[in-house]
Amino acid sequence: MRQIMKARFKYRIYPTPGQKYRLAKLFGCVRVVWNDSLAYSQQKYKSAEKKPNNSELQKLFITSAKKTEEREWLSEVSNIPLQQSLNDLNQAYQNFFKSTKGQRKGRPIRPPDCFVPRNAPRFKSRKSKQTARFTKGGFKIGQHKV
Repeated sequence: MRQIMKARFKYRIYPTPGQKYRLAKLFGCVRVVWNDSLAYSQQKYKSAEKKPNNSELQKLFITSAKKTEEREWLSEVSNIPLQQSLNDLNQAYQNFFKSTKGQRKGRPIRPPDCFVPRNAPRFKSRKSKQTARFTKGGFKIGQHKV
């Protein structure tokens, strides 16, 4: 049986002013998609409805949002980090629900009666660490270029 090895790389970059602007736009778009999706998921949780799946969230907060005047600027960045943001949110919810059931290591988290349980996924802010994830096909690495 062959094992598949996954590789992860960390790079330090020194962007130009133009690149800083484009990165800030990318981080902002990822943050908006995460926050909109999280607010929607919390609304569903509050009304005791089933958590929306990834494809539903992608249709609502990426595909349909790009067609609105309010969020048309989402189309200025790559779809891949936006989709990865929703994948990360889905994983955060899976981790949270596994924790409440005691299926994860550590002390089980019991959701209180309040709207948002402790250790549930949280909203991102401009002041927090800015991240965006690309899949393997989402970028190219050259001699001195990414």
